[in-house]
Amino acid sequence: MNDKEPTHVHSGRKLLFAAAILGAAAAFYLLGYLPRERTAKELVAAAATRRSTPPLVNAATVKRAAQSSQLLLPGNITPITEAYIFARAAGYLKRRYVDIGDRVAAGQKLADIEAPDLDLQVSQSQAALAQAQGQLGQARAMLEQLTATRDLAQITWQRYKVLTEKGAVSRQDGDNQSTAAKTADASVVAQQKTVKAAEEFVRASQATLDRLLTLQRYEQITAPFAGIITARNVDVGALISATGSSLGPSRSNGAAPSDVPSGGEIFRLAEISRLRILVAVPQTNATGVQVGQNATVTVQQNPNQTFKGRVTRTSSSLDAQSRTLLTEVDVDNPKGVLLPGMYAMVSFITERIDPPFLVPDAALVVRASGTVLAVLKPLTPEEQEKARAEGMDPATLARARRVHFQTVTPGRDYGVELEILDGLEAGAEVAVDPNDAVQEGALVQIAASSKQKG
Repeated sequence: MNDKEPTHVHSGRKLLFAAAILGAAAAFYLLGYLPRERTAKELVAAAATRRSTPPLVNAATVKRAAQSSQLLLPGNITPITEAYIFARAAGYLKRRYVDIGDRVAAGQKLADIEAPDLDLQVSQSQAALAQAQGQLGQARAMLEQLTATRDLAQITWQRYKVLTEKGAVSRQDGDNQSTAAKTADASVVAQQKTVKAAEEFVRASQATLDRLLTLQRYEQITAPFAGIITARNVDVGALISATGSSLGPSRSNGAAPSDVPSGGEIFRLAEISRLRILVAVPQTNATGVQVGQNATVTVQQNPNQTFKGRVTRTSSSLDAQSRTLLTEVDVDNPKGVLLPGMYAMVSFITERIDPPFLVPDAALVVRASGTVLAVLKPLTPEEQEKARAEGMDPATLARARRVHFQTVTPGRDYGVELEILDGLEAGAEVAVDPNDAVQEGALVQIAASSKQKG
């Protein structure tokens, strides 16, 4: 019994060891090899799926812009009537009746000029006229005298003519009377021309006096129309030059506020109850702005207040430098809220016959060759059949597109959206914010949210 017992124990230990090895191998197979094999298969399947699944891109459908479009442009407010007032008489400013900001009526006196030399010229011209009129009177009196002498000579000659023919007087006496009659007639003709010259001299003297009297009336500067004095460059005692402008000092900074009298016009007068706004309309919008069209005007100082205006005229020609159409918008300003020189924003509502397309601003791609959009074109039937053969699932296939970069002409930029004037068709799809995977001819798929959004 003792000799067999160790053999039995030894055999049992071998069985236990073998069972432990088999258990360890089974555990390794179940816990190590099978998960790894399953992971490898999953990776292979994922790689195959990735190879057959195009990259995702965000997309948007091209749409037409609205038929009516709001055009907002800046403009400069100017007076509809403005005058730079100069003097016609040279002298010194005697008195000033108005200042900056004063409202004046048409014909109201603005200032008086003291011009003693002009007054003396008027007196001299009056004396010259009186002298010319006296000379004219003397010439007319002489004409009457010579006319009477001629008439007497004519009568005497007629008498002597009869007597000469009858031989009662000598032929010499008849010739003397004939010559005397002709001489008297010539003297009358000469004196008539003298009278005519004297009359012309009187008219010339009268015209000279009238001109000086007119200039003398210009010693009073008056307003040509009703308005507001917007500039005053003179003060009492200022010298007014022969050109009618003030000879004040020149300002170092003409744009800076100053009340110091300076050279230039004496007064500046503006009528601001109605103002004009000058707007430069770009070429792309020039055809949408017409005379008679309504406009809305706003200024930064009164953001909640609008002013109704109307397009009164355009230049009917584009400026060659800026390619813009000069447009004038007139607006009523009865309360004087708007002031000349203000910067205004003018809004037009324009109707477009062929509205442009709208795409997201992020879809635009700028290249050296030009501006392009990544247009996503549907797959052809052949491309769809090939994609099915490569294992692409139906849902992915429905969203698959082929990339084509299309050159376009951009228009107005609204910030979020951009107008495309040429190069697109209605209903086309474009990639939004395209990444590196979006290349010419590449196969992509539209993100589900983008498709639903489009």
